[in-house]
Amino acid sequence: MVTEREIIRRIRKGDIGQFESLFRSSYISLVNYTRTILKDTDTAEEIVQDLFYVLWRDKKKLNITTSLKGYLFRAVYNKSMHYIEHQKVVQKYANEAKTSTAIYPDDPVEILKYKELNEKIAVIMTKLPERCAQIFCMSRFEGLKYAEIANELSISIKTVEANMGKALKEFRNELL
Repeated sequence: MVTEREIIRRIRKGDIGQFESLFRSSYISLVNYTRTILKDTDTAEEIVQDLFYVLWRDKKKLNITTSLKGYLFRAVYNKSMHYIEHQKVVQKYANEAKTSTAIYPDDPVEILKYKELNEKIAVIMTKLPERCAQIFCMSRFEGLKYAEIANELSISIKTVEANMGKALKEFRNELL
């Protein structure tokens, strides 16, 4: 029987057979666990597939010091929590966009332009990575400063700046 350390070592060295074996032996239980959190099979499958994609993509950096199964379950739990938080941000923005149409109550053309812009913004927000969208919303919709965002999310100001740069670039590309 191969130990977990050996499995990790083999995957780190690029052993696709070992990786596929781990995937096959863990996939169903990870999806079932994720589905209990999210109540959505499709999203649960996406999260587990993304976990394995990232695991393979970053295999050379793989450094698991706990149990392999524990690591995988904790990773899908964290990804599920991030997904839930991202959905809250998207929903909050959608709700704000719906209630904000009162800015131009008398001009139908302006109302239409405003609604179209809000729809474009909502689409762009769904394209952004979860953390990036969250940081953008905290900055632009909640009015928080970069230092406040960094403090609240326990990340560096440079990470906030980098994510805001990504978000703004995406908005420029999509809206111009």
